[in-house]
Amino acid sequence: MDQSVDPLAHTPDSSVDPQESLERLLRDLRTRREGLSDREAARRLQAGGPNELVRRGGTQWPRQLVDQLVHPLALLLWVAALLAEVSGTPALSVAIVAVILLNAVFAFAQERQAEKAVEALSAYLPPQARAIRDGVTRLLDARMLVPGDVLVLSEGDRVSADARLLTGSVEVDISMLTGESMPVLRTPLPATGHRPLLQAHDLLFSGTSCTGGEATAVVFATGMRTELGRIAALSQRVEHEESPLERQVRHVARLIAVVAVVIGVAFIPLGTVFAGLSLGQTVNFAIGLLVANVPEGLLPTITLALAVGVRALARRGALVKRISAVETLGSTSVICTDKTGTLTLNRMRVVRCWTTQGEVAVASVRSPVSGPLARMVQAGVSCNNASWDPTRADSEAGDSTELALLHLADAVDVAFPAGHTDRLLQFHFDPQLRRMTSVDRSGDGAVARVKGAPEEVLPRCTSVACDGAEQPLDAPTRAMLDELVATWAREGLRVLAVADRALARDELARLTRSAAEDGLTLLGLVALEDPPRPEVREAVARCHAAGMRLIVVTGDHGLTAREIASKVGIGGPGTPIVTGRDLERMPEADLDVLLARHRELIFARSSPEAKLRIADALQDQGQVVAMTGDGVNDAPALRRADIGVAMGRSGTDVAREAATMVLTDDNFATIVSAVEAGRQVYENVRKFIVYIFAHATPEVVPFLVYALSGGRIPLPLTVMQILAIDLGTETLPALALGREPAEPGLMDRAPRRRGQNVIDGPMLARAWGLLGGVSAVLVTSVFLVTLLHGGWTLGADVDSGRLHHVWLQATTMTFLGIVACQVGTAVAARTQHSSLRQVGFTSNRLLLWGIAFELAFASAVVAVPALQRVFGTAIPQPWLLLLLLPFPVLVWGVDETWRWWRRRTARMPAALA
Repeated sequence: MDQSVDPLAHTPDSSVDPQESLERLLRDLRTRREGLSDREAARRLQAGGPNELVRRGGTQWPRQLVDQLVHPLALLLWVAALLAEVSGTPALSVAIVAVILLNAVFAFAQERQAEKAVEALSAYLPPQARAIRDGVTRLLDARMLVPGDVLVLSEGDRVSADARLLTGSVEVDISMLTGESMPVLRTPLPATGHRPLLQAHDLLFSGTSCTGGEATAVVFATGMRTELGRIAALSQRVEHEESPLERQVRHVARLIAVVAVVIGVAFIPLGTVFAGLSLGQTVNFAIGLLVANVPEGLLPTITLALAVGVRALARRGALVKRISAVETLGSTSVICTDKTGTLTLNRMRVVRCWTTQGEVAVASVRSPVSGPLARMVQAGVSCNNASWDPTRADSEAGDSTELALLHLADAVDVAFPAGHTDRLLQFHFDPQLRRMTSVDRSGDGAVARVKGAPEEVLPRCTSVACDGAEQPLDAPTRAMLDELVATWAREGLRVLAVADRALARDELARLTRSAAEDGLTLLGLVALEDPPRPEVREAVARCHAAGMRLIVVTGDHGLTAREIASKVGIGGPGTPIVTGRDLERMPEADLDVLLARHRELIFARSSPEAKLRIADALQDQGQVVAMTGDGVNDAPALRRADIGVAMGRSGTDVAREAATMVLTDDNFATIVSAVEAGRQVYENVRKFIVYIFAHATPEVVPFLVYALSGGRIPLPLTVMQILAIDLGTETLPALALGREPAEPGLMDRAPRRRGQNVIDGPMLARAWGLLGGVSAVLVTSVFLVTLLHGGWTLGADVDSGRLHHVWLQATTMTFLGIVACQVGTAVAARTQHSSLRQVGFTSNRLLLWGIAFELAFASAVVAVPALQRVFGTAIPQPWLLLLLLPFPVLVWGVDETWRWWRRRTARMPAALA
């Protein structure tokens, strides 16, 4: 063989057999156990393409567009268009159809923008994989993997390509491919013949998740050539899930449609028989009532507001995976939070150690060390999966607790290897057992090294290491150690116990975890400090002001958790601590009483299953629960909670996939900011619903005046003018209200109740009665004033002659009056509780631009001859236009006075108390 030819400089054959002998597979893939070079991987990437699934199934936009044409509000307009055609006004029918199409396109565009807002979040957290390149383990974008890469897998990782195990063993959840509910063990044992790929004991498949263990594996298929790609089991398209808010609004829209149709159709015989109107007049009335009741911009504006909320949260470090979750965030009433990394900085450092040589502060230890302390530190770096090169500041990788043990070894001058070349076996950290064990080669035999929670490790110890010997671990020493653990925990320190046991060669073949972790020799205790995040205390105070409960659910010692929690403002010295064992023995009824009686609790030494049980109990009490988690076993609780919150930095792939929201900074304060943003979005939705609904009253009342007068008072407003209002002047201010800044005191209110309707009685009373009622009185008055000034008398014909021009001016004044009232309504709707002075008149620049646009559009409708013919307008006399100037101030002023009265009456009971 020509040695000058690089054996890796070729693209591997895509038809390799993953079940052939391992050495032959490596040869066919033209790779080594040490992985590929960056240069070779780049060549293979260019030749074979990225490791991603190609979206299939055709385009979805035609169906989405059709959906916009058949929702209840659009169907209502279709009925109006049909009535217009039947009544002999085809021009009006065409205009209504044009409105339907324009509204559908607008709503479709907003929905697509909302989808893109969610899809774009994948750029923040691309799927990643650890692979060996140039002999060094690196974190790569999973798209960059190629056949021949060597993956490094551990608990919580998602498998990013089809691969064959080289070393180690892992438990894998392959339910997405096979439906099996239990994880399966995969080991690189010698193959015993070909079998179905999914049953092969040494193969891993893209999209599955490691639930335990560690291993390395060589990639043999990527992208569409994986098993997942071949069976097309994954869709990359983000589906729009309708939120409770959108369902409520759709229900209200359907109700409005039914009421409008019933009233409109019922009036046709009533108008012709009792009011003496012609059939054409009653049909025109029915059409006007239908169109006036349709809030055309409602659904697209809600969709846009939610999409804006998603992007705002992303900028704050909270990546929301479903657009519907933005609304749910705003109603969060309980946050169940972990401690490490969420309330704290997750920068563990060992500050104290205890061995039989005594208790020492790490800062005062002189290196090199010897005796039990050296033996304990060596065990800590052996029973450890973190990696760190002291010569490189950015080389830390792994769990913060294990990194702290490496830093301790460096501080006391105990060498630690770059890899685990002597490791024979590992029993990975189990959140139920709360300990980890590694079995390492030692001379002719082996040694089992264990680290974990003191209450789990100490009972399995029978002796304690002394200088040059071992002594039995007697009762007085155990009592002293228990008191030391409690003392350190009360100071907010995290405590680990470290132990080992020598193993004979003949024990290895039949070694079980229970046997390896029994009869241990205690080497010592280490106390680790993880300071609270400085910004969390303020965030906790905001939670308390907002009426939200905080419950700490952690795997740490209860006293440690309570001390850290009290430092950031959660609870205090008397906060109840419930251990995992206490919770296991607690009946459901007692748990319900406990959660109902105490607002803040500490659940310590808790298992992931405990999180699930706590979430269920809180939800049964009507609470909206946000639950944090980062481990594999946290996934069920993250799915069950109303808002599952995964850690973006320290969390596993499994947790991130199960969660609704991912924190890029692992920071509790970000959760609170997300809740505030969710409340803001919900409040803004209510604001523009008030704005949109308020204009139904001044649009409907003129038709009622026309109907109740039996046609003797002419129609104050035409259907075309209604369309100009609903689709022209109303839309941009409504969209701008969806971007309204947070109202003062937003986080000083209690969370809204689960299932509380976005549209309620007081809200409709304000929109239809107060704002709409004032607007209707002003608009109807200016219409009658214009008619009377022009010489009109009750019952006079306005279809022709001089009075027809007067009627055109009068309807124009009605149109302009509604636009003027819209300005006042938009300003009033900006706040539901506070005064305009508190929010600031110019704090929403988009609204000011929206008002400017609606005034310009209304002026064009009135002044441009071509638009005059389309909308039936005429330029009113200047003095009539001056009458409109106080309309915005009057509408806003009445609402401002009403809000002032509400604030005053709300303060009175508190003052009396």
